[in-house]
Order: sequence, then C-alpha cells, then structure tokens
Amino acid sequence: MKNIPSGKYVAYPQVHLPKREWVDKKLENAPLWCSVDLRDGNQALINPMDLEKKLKLFNLLIEIGFKNIEVGFPSASKTEFQFLRTLVEKDLIPEDVTVQVLVQAREHLIKKTFKALQGVKSAVVHLYNSTSVAQRKIVFQKEKREIIDLALHGVDLVKEEMKNFDGKITLEYSPESFTGTELDFALEICDEVVDLWGGTPENRVIINLPATVEMATPNIYADQIEFMSKSFKKRDSIILSLHAHNDRGTAVAATELALLAGADRVEGTLLGNGERTGNVDILTLALNMTTQGIESNLDFSNVDKVVEVVEQVTEIETGVRHPYVGKLVYTAFSGSHQDAINKGFAFQRRKDDPFWEVPYLPIDPSDVGRTYEDVIRINSQSGKGGIAYILENEFGFQIPKNMHPEVGKVIQRKSDEVERVLTNSEVFEEFDREYISQDCKLEFISFKRLQKDDQVRCKLDFNFNGKKFNECGIGNGILDSTKNAIQKVVNVDFEIISFNEHSKGEGSKATAVAYTQIENNKFERLFGIGIDTDTTKASIKSIFSALNRTLGK
Repeated sequence: MKNIPSGKYVAYPQVHLPKREWVDKKLENAPLWCSVDLRDGNQALINPMDLEKKLKLFNLLIEIGFKNIEVGFPSASKTEFQFLRTLVEKDLIPEDVTVQVLVQAREHLIKKTFKALQGVKSAVVHLYNSTSVAQRKIVFQKEKREIIDLALHGVDLVKEEMKNFDGKITLEYSPESFTGTELDFALEICDEVVDLWGGTPENRVIINLPATVEMATPNIYADQIEFMSKSFKKRDSIILSLHAHNDRGTAVAATELALLAGADRVEGTLLGNGERTGNVDILTLALNMTTQGIESNLDFSNVDKVVEVVEQVTEIETGVRHPYVGKLVYTAFSGSHQDAINKGFAFQRRKDDPFWEVPYLPIDPSDVGRTYEDVIRINSQSGKGGIAYILENEFGFQIPKNMHPEVGKVIQRKSDEVERVLTNSEVFEEFDREYISQDCKLEFISFKRLQKDDQVRCKLDFNFNGKKFNECGIGNGILDSTKNAIQKVVNVDFEIISFNEHSKGEGSKATAVAYTQIENNKFERLFGIGIDTDTTKASIKSIFSALNRTLGK
C-alpha cells in the first residue's frame, strides 16, 4: 500500500515449540461453553441493552443450553447491577446454570460485585488485569512485578469477600491482552494466581487466555495455548479457557486450533458480537462441530429465532452470508451448483443411511430450522438443474431430463428481462404461461376412442383459430391417432419424439401430468405439457401444448 513506511508493521514472532502436538490431533468433544453476550457483547453496542432486552437474551441463552453465562459487569453501571439482582430476586437462574461476573482488581469494585451476587448459589468471579508489553509500557507504566502484585491483590480481595458469601465461587483469571504478553511472564502471573487461590483438582481455577487483540495467524495462538497448557505448575488444577476476538477474521479457526492445543473451555458470543470485529462466534463453532459428528451440547435447531432475538437486542443486522444463519448461505445461484444440489437431494432421498452428502451443503438446512425453499434461487446465472429443482419441489412438476435445457432457456429469458432474482412464484408463472396457460390457436375439446384392435381409431373434437372441428384419426396408439386427426386440419408436419408422465398430488386430488416432445418440419424440437385427472386427456393435451408453441413461433 502507498504511504506506509518500511518497518511500520512487522511479523508476529513464532513460538518456539519444537515438539508441538496439536497439529496431529482432532476435535472429539465439545468444550465447556461460556456466553459473554450479556457483558462483552453488550459493552460493544451503540445502544447498550436495557433490562428487558437483557432478560430476553438471557432466556434465549438458557434455551440454547448454556450452563455458564457471563451476565455482566455489575460494578460498572446501575443497569448491570440491577440485571443481576433481578435474576436473583425473581429466581430466574436455573439450578444447573452458573452465572459469571467480570470485575477489575480494585477493592470498591469487588465489594460492589459481591453485593450484587448475594443470593446466587454458584458464580464465577472473573478477575482480570492487562499484562501485555504495550499496556505495561504505554498505559500503566508499570514493571512486571507490579502487574503481578495487582493481580494477586485482586485475588486476596475476592477471598476476603467470600468470607461473607454463602454460595459457591469459582475464580477466573485473565491476563488480559495475553496475545501481546511474553509467554514466560503470562505463565508466571497465572501460576502465582493459582497458588494464591489454592487451586486443586477439586477446586480448579479458570485461567482464561484471551486473544484480546488477534495479532497473528491461528497456528501461533494454538502454539501459545499448547505452551501454557504444558507449562503450568498445576495443570490439573486449571480449567484452560479461550476468549478470541476477530481482528484478523480468524477467531473461529484460532479457537478450533487452540482446542486441539489443550484448551477446555470457550468464551464467545452468538453471531460474533463484541468489540471491534467481535468475539468468536459460538454458533459457528458449535455447528462446525455438528458437521464433524461431534455433539456440541448446544441447541441451534432454530437459528432463525437466534438471529431474530440477537438482532432485536443488539440492533445489529446479520450479514446475508454469515455462516449457517445468513439469508443466502443455503442459496445457490450458479447453474452447476444448483444441478449438483438437485442431484444430491435426490440421492439423499434414495439412500438407506442418514449420512449427509449433498454437494455444496455441509449441513442439512432442516437441522437448523431452515427449509429447502430458498436453497436454489433463480437469476441470469442459474442453470436448468436449479429450475427443475424448484418446479419439482415447490410445484410438483417432474420435468424429464431432456426437457431441462428448454425450460432453462424460458426462465433465463425472463430473468434477463427483469435483471434480478426471480421468486419461485415468478418461475412457475413463466413456466405456466409458456406450457400450460398459453394463448391457444389450437384448443382441445374432447377425445373418444372408437374401437380396440391393433390400431386405435379416435374421434377428436377441437378448435383451431376459433373454428370447431370434429375429425377421426387412426394410429398405433392414442398419441399417434391424435396426431393424425390433428394433421387433417392443421398444416404442420410433426413427429412425436418422446413422452413422459407422472401423477401430481395424492388421493382424489391427484392429477396426471404428461410431457410430449415433438419435432416439426423445421426440425425444431419443442415440449408440451398436459394436465388432467384423466391420463389419456393429459397426454392429448400435451400434444396440443407442444403444437401451440410451434404455431406461436
């Protein structure tokens, strides 16, 4: 880029980890999940949530299945304090849910936090202070030992407040701005916090290592986590937690790799809300696991509801291509994609096993509460397979394979004309206008079979150019005898090339749909469609449809 001086940006240093193990591992189990929507997500909003919105989002998080929810920063504002008190006083916290509160290592803030917690049966007190080189040098102007003492002072204050608290308290400590902190210093401060707290395998401390600012590629975050996991003095007394932000757009990848590197727990938000480019998106992480056959322990079977609630309380719209939930993520416009998806759905229906293998769709849309209605959308880039999919799945027309190109051209012509995506209804309207409800020069009235022998003799009544005709025809079948009767009046030589039919609907409402392809004396091949409760009439009508298209040309 122009005007950027040499040396302004430099590569983040690699982690010396010669025997790294995470690269050969695979995810097998979901982590412990902690939603920070109500705190980290809330503090990043132009208009922070009021009490009503917080309650609405809290209920959604409970419904999804979160067992650890950071409810806020109760010492920071009246609303934050009041929200926690409302949860307690109205008994809104389920027995199996632990609420989490964030607080700085300052005495008056910790006292106010514990005041807000009174009556809570199980809580995580999340203590933090910044540890990075830049924060120490620029913001706090403190030496390493002073930063450590600040964290330890906070631990002592929490322990003091616990003497008058009846519920269970778990300590969480974050060396905030961990990714900008020297690993040996981060290890030193975390080990001292665990020692002072008295962490044991029965009373583990949550050590949260946040990518407060995402500063390097995901593999480096994984290396940092593996180094810490292997180096803690009391690893069995620690729940190792992740909290990745998305400054580089790789928070999901960084979190997945860091889980391989030994982390036990993930903090994040629904749809990635949060400061700057946001937190890691727990919904994306969880559904990524689902597509790998891992039980996420979170219920995202109705993603549209998740989007609706999150958008309402945050006042932030979700991108149309946001993974798993965007309006267009299950939509194909490309003709080749549409054809592959159409064939994939057909293959899936024929299979005996449930294994999902539909091209271009890593997850079954119905598993997250989406329908198949918008999987294929039609524009000028769309192909015949996608159009056939809509006509079959939305309207019940199983058009034969050799008819696909012809129908594709009809619909594409309409899309080019309007220069936008066609709705499914518009696709059918154009299809109907071309093949079914067309302007008729030739109109079928009735058909009567006169005798049964090797050949079929028929009596055919029809209108042509507004005049009624009654003609007999003889042929080796119904279609052939109909053709011969018509040609006595209509001066078009044609041959019947192909014929297909199927039923549409069920029971007394079922109809027959027939598709006849003809070749006229100009060597043009055109299809016609006939629909009737009587299969014979449907097949005859399909010839009339094809001829009307020929006469129209």
